[in-house]
Amino acid sequence: MPQIIFLPHEEICPEGEAIEAEAGTSICDAALANGIEIEHACEKSCACTTCHVIVREGYDSLEEPTEDEEDMLDKAWGLEPESRLSCQAVVDGEDLVVEIPKYTINMVSEGH
Repeated sequence: MPQIIFLPHEEICPEGEAIEAEAGTSICDAALANGIEIEHACEKSCACTTCHVIVREGYDSLEEPTEDEEDMLDKAWGLEPESRLSCQAVVDGEDLVVEIPKYTINMVSEGH
């Protein structure tokens, strides 16, 4: 079973976390199932960028992002070439190393 290694994030997983994820599961669903409370304001419908992650290793094992996902990613804070919406990035058979960005543009979570 593939592993997802989450790099340390100050608030969500301060010491980092390594979890097992079944192939066919989104990064977001795998994280949530293992107590990593990644934001997902649009309920995983590819309508926001709050679940934005950067796939540091294993990016090429993921399916190409859809045009809708790419359009949403254009609005993400700290966009990088290996950025994905974790609700849309589905684990295949390869291990992944994932970084959760420090900030999102979720106005609700920021208290505005």
